[in-house]
Amino acid sequence: MSTPRVEIDLNKIAHNTRALRDLYGADGIQISAVTKVVCGDPQVAAMLVACGMHTLADSRLANIRRMRAAGVDARFLLLRGPSPSQVDEVVALADQSLNTDLSVIRELSRCAVERRCVHEIILMIESGDLREGVLPSELPRLVEQVSTLEGVSLVGIGTNLACFGGIMPDAEKMGFLSDLARDVEDRFDLRLNHVSGGNSANYEWFVSTEDHGRITDLRIGESIYLGCETLARQPIPGLHTDAFTLIAEVIESRIKPSVPYGRVRQNAAGSVPRFADRGASRRVIVALGFQDVSVAGLTPPADLDILGASGDHTILDGGRAAYRAGDEIAFGLDYAALLSAMSSPYIEKVVL
Repeated sequence: MSTPRVEIDLNKIAHNTRALRDLYGADGIQISAVTKVVCGDPQVAAMLVACGMHTLADSRLANIRRMRAAGVDARFLLLRGPSPSQVDEVVALADQSLNTDLSVIRELSRCAVERRCVHEIILMIESGDLREGVLPSELPRLVEQVSTLEGVSLVGIGTNLACFGGIMPDAEKMGFLSDLARDVEDRFDLRLNHVSGGNSANYEWFVSTEDHGRITDLRIGESIYLGCETLARQPIPGLHTDAFTLIAEVIESRIKPSVPYGRVRQNAAGSVPRFADRGASRRVIVALGFQDVSVAGLTPPADLDILGASGDHTILDGGRAAYRAGDEIAFGLDYAALLSAMSSPYIEKVVL
């Protein structure tokens, strides 16, 4: 097979999906499976649906379009607030979207009326992470205004934590969101089908809190694909953490000094590098660089250390290991590396 490539183990992803479905489902919390890190890969998406994921969530309309074109039978949630220039596509492709801006919701309403359909709205609440969300004090007025619009249906509220500000979803945050949901339901005499508490960062809250309040669903991606929670990136017991492997090919392997020689200025990444003197050792170069993947998120085999990268090359210290040109090296990936590798047109994706 060609290199570089990402090998995707569907069986391991399926195992993680079922385990998380059962874990959260035991307390009535449903999962919306996030597909953005796999760029809406139809084979992965079809497997998620087969494992009981009725809603697939993605931040890119192109990914939703790709899954729909492949015949993936699911409901689709647009994770990112709709761009005003794309509202017609949002209504055409997504069943639901996360929203904060009334002017955008009005445009969604207009498009839905024209298409003679109903688009579902989940209002996102700011709860401290300072990414998207309306202030809690603004929520009643927004609910009142959205409720008057045709073509859209307010089906829930949600929040997002641990993505921008690193604020953890704990009992206090989830309790506050639950209280807001109850207040909206009581004040406006409606039932919110979705109280969306967050993402893979909610694992610690879930396992350490007995009362999960009104939280009905979570938007889970990283835990499905990498088997970990996202507050400290610790593995979740019983899940696979190696469902994805990046394979790169050695194009040079030579004994060289460990410290570059000559006058030092900026390198290709725009930084001035510093090197520890390790003496002469084997320098292994693979055909993979930061144009392909977030190299900082790669984990090499135990006998190799990543020294750095340029746009097209990653340089490793192999000690005295006997790597040769043509050898393949397998790397583990963190979420940022996986996202960049799956998005790269230069890296082949191989579903096992």
